[in-house]
Amino acid sequence: MERPYILHMVTPGRQLSPFDVNMAADAGYQVIAPYCEVGPDAIAGLVQDTIFSRSPKGLLRTGIFIGGRDALVAADLLERAKSAMFKPFLVSLMADPSGAYTTAAAMVACVEAALRPGHSQGLKGLRVLVVGGSGPVGRVAGVIAAQAGAEVYLGSRGDAAAADKVARETGQRFAVGLHGTSLADAQALQAAIAQADVLLGCAAAGVQAVPAQALTSAARLKVAADLNAVPPEGIAGVGATDDAKPLAGTGAVGIGALAVGNVKYQTQQRLLQQMHEAPSAVVLSFPDAFATARAFLAEKAGKPAA
Repeated sequence: MERPYILHMVTPGRQLSPFDVNMAADAGYQVIAPYCEVGPDAIAGLVQDTIFSRSPKGLLRTGIFIGGRDALVAADLLERAKSAMFKPFLVSLMADPSGAYTTAAAMVACVEAALRPGHSQGLKGLRVLVVGGSGPVGRVAGVIAAQAGAEVYLGSRGDAAAADKVARETGQRFAVGLHGTSLADAQALQAAIAQADVLLGCAAAGVQAVPAQALTSAARLKVAADLNAVPPEGIAGVGATDDAKPLAGTGAVGIGALAVGNVKYQTQQRLLQQMHEAPSAVVLSFPDAFATARAFLAEKAGKPAA
């Protein structure tokens, strides 16, 4: 009898995301086991119970998925899980807290694709403003953009000190340079947008974080991407289905939540399938998600991946 494919799904929270469970089942995992309220001190024990209960051959049909809602905590759990293994007892690992890694990767890859016709170097040298930059998707999107060569500002509705703290903590954790900027009032938001080449809308659903008035200063803006699919638009004028559609009143194009969401879905599904089918153990995080999102968009456009 062939060993079943097992995915152990770990979260620091009280419950797993049904979205992630469905995706794992669709990727081919036959047994999906949940582990909730798992802290940093517990992950090593869970990993070692996993690796010692199967032969190295059986471990190729075994994976661990790390969820939760905190991008930095998930990164720490992934590192601890990786450190708890040793050859030949290795299983595949993947982190995607609240879909933040795959969503951020898809968002930045969509922006990069929209920039390419007029800016062949993608994000390199451009200034990126992340609205909702203190949340998990905003932080990771900022890191990915910075790694791609952008100057990134994580925007927060808190004061300057709070914004700087988020940028410092996130930048130190992932070894990139990030700036914080307070978007506490309309004047501050408009001033920040005036300096931005790219605007990433990662604020809460159902809230218009960037009203039309704030875009009147967007002289440099090239692309605005928004993750909010719940009316009203998170960035005024960016519809949920927009896919590099001209943004009224600006020289930019807009990318909406459903356009990003399609790429996110494909990215997460491909990563889970990669875990499922890998001939040897893999460790997948947001850089892998970004590479996968880029590859999907390149295939869609009929061009080689960047």
